[in-house]
Amino acid sequence: MSSEDWKKTMVAEKGKMLLEIVAPSRQVVRSERVDEVIAPGSEGEFGVLPGHAPFLTTLKSGMLSYREGADWHYLAVDWGYAEVGPNRVIILAEGADRAAEIDLSEVRRAKEQAELAMKEHRESLDYEKARIELLRAMTRIQVAEKHGQK
Repeated sequence: MSSEDWKKTMVAEKGKMLLEIVAPSRQVVRSERVDEVIAPGSEGEFGVLPGHAPFLTTLKSGMLSYREGADWHYLAVDWGYAEVGPNRVIILAEGADRAAEIDLSEVRRAKEQAELAMKEHRESLDYEKARIELLRAMTRIQVAEKHGQK
């Protein structure tokens, strides 16, 4: 691909933004028609609209949402980085799952296991691992329920 072709693929429709969400194993989202992005920044949730001032930030585990026209889409992300520019948002996440990909019953079991592990390991490294797993599970439950799963 020539450098001109690459530049063309990185420019969103006029008045829209390019959104890319990449996890280590796959590209989760690539859309050139995004109107708004709301992400879980490590210093607090932030929103981005087309024309936003550029910045780079870290992300915490949480729900990321984006809007294409009137349609909202939801994902669970596990820590990472966001690069924001006037016409693009690039997310590099340690993990990311679309709402439709989440198995709610499996995530609820993971939540219960994490809660049990936290009760059993109050003063060890295992407690911190369980706390992280609990946070991941709770985020995925929130995202799946937002998508309409019961």
